[in-house]
Amino acid sequence: MNLEDLGYNEMHKLFQSEQDLESFEIGRVVTEYKERYIVRTEKHAYESEIIGNLRYTAENRSDLPVVGDWVALSPYDKGHAIIHKIFPRKSIIERQAVNKFGEKQLIAVNIDFALIVQAVDRDYNINRLERYMAISYSSNVEPIIVLSKTDLKSEADLGEMLKRIRERFDKVAIIPVSNITKTGYDELEAVLIKGKTFCLLGSSGVGKSTLLNNLVGEQIMKTNSISDSTGKGRHITSHRELIVLEQGGILIDNPGMREIGIADTTNGLESTFDEIIKYAAKCRFSDCSHLREKGCAVLEAVEKGEIDKASYENYMKMRREKIRFQASVAEKRKKNKEFGKMVKEFKRLKKRGDNAAPDIKLF
Repeated sequence: MNLEDLGYNEMHKLFQSEQDLESFEIGRVVTEYKERYIVRTEKHAYESEIIGNLRYTAENRSDLPVVGDWVALSPYDKGHAIIHKIFPRKSIIERQAVNKFGEKQLIAVNIDFALIVQAVDRDYNINRLERYMAISYSSNVEPIIVLSKTDLKSEADLGEMLKRIRERFDKVAIIPVSNITKTGYDELEAVLIKGKTFCLLGSSGVGKSTLLNNLVGEQIMKTNSISDSTGKGRHITSHRELIVLEQGGILIDNPGMREIGIADTTNGLESTFDEIIKYAAKCRFSDCSHLREKGCAVLEAVEKGEIDKASYENYMKMRREKIRFQASVAEKRKKNKEFGKMVKEFKRLKKRGDNAAPDIKLF
């Protein structure tokens, strides 16, 4: 295997040269376990850890390596290495961190295409597809919809489902597949371009792991059935893993996500709901909220049936989430800034020996 098989390109080569990294081995993180990494290079797979400086200067989790990252490393023992540098990321797919105030959770990095997998039975939800679209577009990642378990639907029902999806997403490739009959696999394998990285996104139980196993040709990911008690998928994939397919594409599997909170989706909503944005440009007021204003072109289009009502409601919901998240980030930054000023003043007073310095614990 050469580096190009892992996705190495001219951008990485230029960075390696500019940063004087010629003396290091270059590889890609394929697996991560509690800040220990398996890094694949041209000739070896190293169990790796990061150099102390990387750990101490990291401000948050996103400053550390993740699956998909390109890194410069130096072997120090048979099968072991130290990571010295993380290459700039081409793309970052992220969402709102679950139950964490104003924070993001990184889903995948250095992705070219997102394979958004939905099962056509219990999991099917066109609004959720729009959420995955938004986070993909905001990361400059091209989405591809993969409808799994098509053997569970009649040809007529599947045809109607495809019609509704195409009405909402007329510019996105849609590939129906069956993990049982392998219908649609030829079309799917045709889009898995050599040297390009594809990220599997979707809820638990939609068939992502089975899909990956079938593409690889062996059982490399655990699979399970839908829970009889809840009707929801069980979380089987517990970690991310990068796999190079025999036909050349690179796949990263992800644990299933039940919550897809919208964070700072710059351009994501605009690209996903481009039809709504076109009408919004015709509104009487430039700051139109599209809720109740007279002369709102968006509301008029919804009333006339020119904009799908469910799509409009989903857009407004995600727009509110984006605004709330941005407000949370701003509030968190303000608190951090105030705390920083307090710490600075504390250190200044202590340095000059002022007995009036407040007795506070920094950590």
